[in-house]
Amino acid sequence: MNIVNFTVNGVVRQAEASPDMVLLDYLRGTLQLTGAKQSCDKKGQCGACTVIVDEKAVKSCLRKVVDLEGSSVLTVEGLGTPDNPHLIQEAFVLSGAIQCGFCTPGMIMAVKALLDNNPNPTLPEIKRALARNLCRCTGYIKIIDAIKLAGKLMRHETTPDQIRAGYTKKGIIGVPHPRPSAMLKACGAAEFTADVKVKGAAEIAVVHSTEHHAIIKSIDSSYALKMPGVIGIMTAADIKGTNRIRVVIPDQPVLCEDRVRLLGDPIAIIAAETRDQARAAAAAVKVEYERLPAMMTPQEALAPGAKQIHNQWPNLYISQPLLRGDTEKAFTESAAVVEADFTTQINHQAPMEPEASVAYLDGDGEDAQLVITGRSINIHGHKSQLAESLGCKNVRYKEAFAGGQFGIKLAITTEALAGAAALHFKRPICYVPSLTESMLLTSKRHPFYMKVKLGADKNGRLTAYTNDMTIGKGAYLLYGVGPMNRAIHMLTAGYYIPNLQAMARVVFTNNAYGGAARGAGPPQTSFALESAINLLAEKLGIDPLEIRRINALQAGQPKATGQVVKQWEFAAICDMIKPHYERAKKDAAAFNASAGVTKRGVGVAGHSFGIGMSGDRAKLSIELDSDDGLTIYAAVADPGEGSDSMLSQLAAHVLEIPLNRIRLFTRDTNGTVAMGAAAGSRMTFMAGGALVNALEQLKKAMAESGSKTCDGLKQAGKPTRYDGYFQLEGDGKLDPTTGQGSSFQSDVHNVQLVELEVNIETG
Repeated sequence: MNIVNFTVNGVVRQAEASPDMVLLDYLRGTLQLTGAKQSCDKKGQCGACTVIVDEKAVKSCLRKVVDLEGSSVLTVEGLGTPDNPHLIQEAFVLSGAIQCGFCTPGMIMAVKALLDNNPNPTLPEIKRALARNLCRCTGYIKIIDAIKLAGKLMRHETTPDQIRAGYTKKGIIGVPHPRPSAMLKACGAAEFTADVKVKGAAEIAVVHSTEHHAIIKSIDSSYALKMPGVIGIMTAADIKGTNRIRVVIPDQPVLCEDRVRLLGDPIAIIAAETRDQARAAAAAVKVEYERLPAMMTPQEALAPGAKQIHNQWPNLYISQPLLRGDTEKAFTESAAVVEADFTTQINHQAPMEPEASVAYLDGDGEDAQLVITGRSINIHGHKSQLAESLGCKNVRYKEAFAGGQFGIKLAITTEALAGAAALHFKRPICYVPSLTESMLLTSKRHPFYMKVKLGADKNGRLTAYTNDMTIGKGAYLLYGVGPMNRAIHMLTAGYYIPNLQAMARVVFTNNAYGGAARGAGPPQTSFALESAINLLAEKLGIDPLEIRRINALQAGQPKATGQVVKQWEFAAICDMIKPHYERAKKDAAAFNASAGVTKRGVGVAGHSFGIGMSGDRAKLSIELDSDDGLTIYAAVADPGEGSDSMLSQLAAHVLEIPLNRIRLFTRDTNGTVAMGAAAGSRMTFMAGGALVNALEQLKKAMAESGSKTCDGLKQAGKPTRYDGYFQLEGDGKLDPTTGQGSSFQSDVHNVQLVELEVNIETG
């Protein structure tokens, strides 16, 4: 060990450091300064751990502590606090540059180093300074706005109060007020799961399958159990519940008993005093396998003689047809028909934060409650799944701040493993897997294999469309039926097509299992349809934007599943983008007229997306507090998308009270009721509808009592707490033969334009 003297945030520190200790581990472990985050596996790739050392931005996951003798370290905690923020932190909050907030502290420290040396950077200089600071939420536009504002603030060209005053004058709705959690995230004070510390917690690591499909013949942990710090090992036999995570069907084991079905399947849990000890011991566990045929694609899983992946369910789990009109006749009568095959790949949603979870028992004996902290977007649904799979009736789920999720947290990942270990070892458990391990554990975007055929008359009016789609489910079902149904519901996107025929199949494979991923189903089918429309436009000699506009669904016409729409703005959006489209085509023609190897193209595509499936419902509660502020009790997750702002601004607008009098209780199953998932863009519509319902009840009570205060309501005999409900008509079910049925109750539309330059020699 080496003794190293340096300062951290102005405080002199003397560290005992091994040659391999990095600054990030010292900050987070020894000093409990958790503002710097670890996303990548200490490869210096993400920038979430950025701090300033001797006035330069450095990746603290790479900087060795032994090299810091005499150095000065500044972390985000030393830059400013929520009560006394730095101007850069103010700028990020005021510019809306903070969504999930996981990358924010590192981003802010990189900006501090930039502005200290260059108080008025150009756009290229800003981009260069952030070249190794990744963000998955914002698209960087707001971050660049924040850096420009920070420069103005530091040059005394404006003040935070002037910016805030400008927002306040404009009202509540449609105004970019700072998010409720933004300043906590800007100052590194927001607790993400790996930041949660529980006294006496053991660390766990998991033994993962190295095979895609195999029988487990033996597990040898004899050497691992003798390694330093090891507390013990647990396998499937130690789980008292069903050991199955059940969303639709109970198919996914928490720990595999006798068979693995994909690479990375969890087999055993090792508990130790430190994370390094647990990981070392897990790597020493030997698993003997008998390999089985691995079917990585639906085509392999459906081939004659293919081995059944699940004993209870066939590889072809379910299919759903869609039939309307007479496609065969319509194709015969069409002026032009195109056919093509389209495939979409498996995608990892790639949130910045690894899949961390914390679990502990609160209380003693049979009355003890299993408390699990994770980053679920459906805390009540996951609470029920965990109770069943782990055999513990008394479960509480607490949602930490989430470092992005993009659908991935609709599935349980590390929570079940941490909860199982807490129950078995009777100790608090911290499970912080690597990013590599997180990729093994998590659901992915479903791959689609689609054969499509599209026809139109001589004027470009679409006549018929068929889509024969096979969906690669992967090893486990999760919400597998949901993406299939959503693809059927939104099959025709923004268009009216009178004759339709589709067949959707969900097929088990030994590949990564599919889950929610930004749209979950419709993006895949929309890609196929939009591509086919472009092929058809080219064949007919019709402009690609015009063929979309003339085929836009109109009020009074049905969507794919037969639901007639009352309003449909797709054609209007085509008209809105047309001037930009015409300008882009003109610019491209002029550019391409000149000699050179670079040519320019113009692309256009559209989509219509349903929100609020018929039959969907939501419930929450509000309470007028003793100081006349309002608390909202709602299981509405906010992994960065802005649900906290939605609830706050909506309540302040309806009640006509300041935003700072709205309080949120949203991240705990204790004190809230089931709301459903923060997925499919449903929360503003559904939770917002329930909130308005509750607020209207409160306003009615205020009007009847003649008072807007808590004391006034009580004196008038009126309640101060109200439950809000919102439910949509219909049931959302599709006819098993025709695929017809009620559908989404609200729809949003977009048309996107791309101008692209390509070197035609190099690609």
